[in-house]
This record gives sequence, C-alpha cells and structure tokens, in this order.
Amino acid sequence: MSVTNLKLPQEAAQRPVARVIAFTRATKPGGSRRLPAALATALTNLVPLVVTLSFILVAWQVICSAPDSSLPAPTRVLEESWELIAHPFYVGQGVDQGLFWHISASLQRVAIGYALAAVVGIALGALVGQSALAMRGLDPIFQVLRTVPPLAWLPLSLAAFQDGTPSAIFVIFITAIWPIIINTAVGIRNIPQDYQNVAKVLRLNAFEYFAKIMLPAAAPYIFTGLRIGIGLSWLAIVAAEMLIGGVGIGFFIWDAWNSSLISDIIVALIYVGIVGFLLDRLIALIGRVVTRGTATA
Repeated sequence: MSVTNLKLPQEAAQRPVARVIAFTRATKPGGSRRLPAALATALTNLVPLVVTLSFILVAWQVICSAPDSSLPAPTRVLEESWELIAHPFYVGQGVDQGLFWHISASLQRVAIGYALAAVVGIALGALVGQSALAMRGLDPIFQVLRTVPPLAWLPLSLAAFQDGTPSAIFVIFITAIWPIIINTAVGIRNIPQDYQNVAKVLRLNAFEYFAKIMLPAAAPYIFTGLRIGIGLSWLAIVAAEMLIGGVGIGFFIWDAWNSSLISDIIVALIYVGIVGFLLDRLIALIGRVVTRGTATA
C-alpha cells in the first residue's frame, strides 16, 4: 500500500496566511483593589468621628432643649447666628466685622509674635544646649519666667508699648518662646558625639556647624517645641484680645458676651478650635517635610 503525497498549487503555497494577534494591557497586581482599600481606610477614619460628633450634637440638643436651659441648643444656635455664619466677610463700621476679619487680625498678631519667638527661641536654645556656662546662667531664669501666666505680662507690655497691638504681639512672643528654647536645648544636648567628631575632622566653623550639624540633628526636638508654641500662641491671643479690644476673635467673643449673644460665642469658639487645629497640623506638616519624617505627627 503506497502513500501518495499531495502537493498544493504554487499560488496557494505562496499565499500569505493572516494571523490575529491580540494585544492585552498589562495590569498591576492588586491595582483594581486600590480604590476599595482607600475607601475602606477613609471610612474607618471618618465613621468614628461622625458617630462621635452625632452623639455630642444629639446630647447637646436634648440637654439644652429645656425651657429653663441657660445655653442654646444646636438648632437655636443655627437660627440665631445664621447671619454670622453665612456672611463671614461682612465689613461694617469699626469693630463690626465678619468672623473672617476678626480671625485674620488675630492670625496676623500670632504670626508676628510667633515668628519672633521661633527665631529668638532657637538661637537661645542652641546657646544653652551647646554651652555649659550659658546653661548654668540662663536655664534657671528661663525655668522661672516660663511659669508666669501669659496674661500676667499684658499690663507690663501695655505700660511699655502704650498700644494694644504690640502688647498682644509681645504676649504671644513671651508665651511661645519657652517651649521652643527648652526643646531646642534638649535637642542640641542629645546630638551624638560622632557628629561632633565629624565636624572637628572637617574643620567646620561655628556657622557651618550650626547649619549642617546642630539644626538637622536637633530638628525633631525643635519642631516639637514649635508645635507646642503655636498652640500656646493661639490660646494667648484669644485671652489677650479680650482685654486690649479692637478687631480680633478674642474681642469678638468678649463683645458677644457683653451683648448676651451666647450663640455667637459658640460659633466663634468652633472657629477658634478649627483654626487652632489647622495651625498645629501646618507646623506638623512642615516638620515632617524638613526632618524627612523623623518629627512625630
């Protein structure tokens, strides 16, 4: 039995054969799960906060809804202070301003006083931390002065400056400087001896040692002091403005009290808390960037 070989015609043998190639997009493993994971994380962080706030508001509403309650309920606060909430940029005569302008005036005073405290505090803290002689001479004085309440400095500053604004700035300065000095000094004293040996080998001068060794090594401590200082500054300015008058969130709260506008006071306190929280977060963010994550949030 023989097998016959079948041959195709020459035209069919030379005819090109079409092939279908399917291109598929490469996908990263787990890429489709990123969005649900991020959403789950956001919900995990937000749900407890929402539940807590809801509980506080409900409890506040129930407790203050009684006819003989001296504090307004949340619904009454919204009703009585809606104009204040809806028009923060209102500009009137004299101190009749919206909440935005009062907070802006307070932030300007805080910015000046806090910036001065940061510069002077870091310099003095570096001096005390590096020099044993300076520490023995200055540290006891700092420890005594830092226990003086901030508002106790206000009459003295008013007598010296004869004006409310520089007096408030001085109160901010004297309030914020102590934690900055103390934390900077602690950070300088905790610089490893190896860093100092490297500076001696490289023959760095005093400015180079301060900029390249001292500040980077002590930065986490410095930013801890800066965060404490900004919180104390915001507390002090609200209290100081109640006494010096003029445009400012502290004066607004005191003026609302004199006018028996309790709902306006509650709204202003909420604004004060939010602004204070944002200031703290801002310093924390700058600290993480500068120290590359070594400063705690």
